[in-house]
Amino acid sequence: MAINEIQDQIIEEFTELDDWMDRYQLLIDLGQEQEPLPEQYKNEQNLIDGCQSRVWLQADMQPDGTILFRAESDALIVKGIVALLIRVLSGQKPADILSADLYFIKEIGLQEHLSPTRSNGLLAMLRQMRMYALAFQSKL
Repeated sequence: MAINEIQDQIIEEFTELDDWMDRYQLLIDLGQEQEPLPEQYKNEQNLIDGCQSRVWLQADMQPDGTILFRAESDALIVKGIVALLIRVLSGQKPADILSADLYFIKEIGLQEHLSPTRSNGLLAMLRQMRMYALAFQSKL
């Protein structure tokens, strides 16, 4: 599925919920549904700088030229945020990740409803995912 189609699905899911407490609960649920990151990837190299919570991100190039992202966080809401980013960007080609306009973040009101430290963490996670995409793109 294309990045914009996935974003549109997410926007639809979030706009069905009027109350931001319900949206936070949806984020927490998304994080809890995410597969746990294997222990071998919870290392210093995969720890994202700029996040107040601990967030580990693993990226692997797949044989079909797409990137598989996996992540974990020790904070419930942050785990949900990274689950959203993975849902949108995992399984995509590096060039598509690098050129993507991630409008869903603004559309669902995510950035304005996060604390400044969580907002910075969101940007740090996104920056790291794009850095992986750039690194993999340069190897193609």
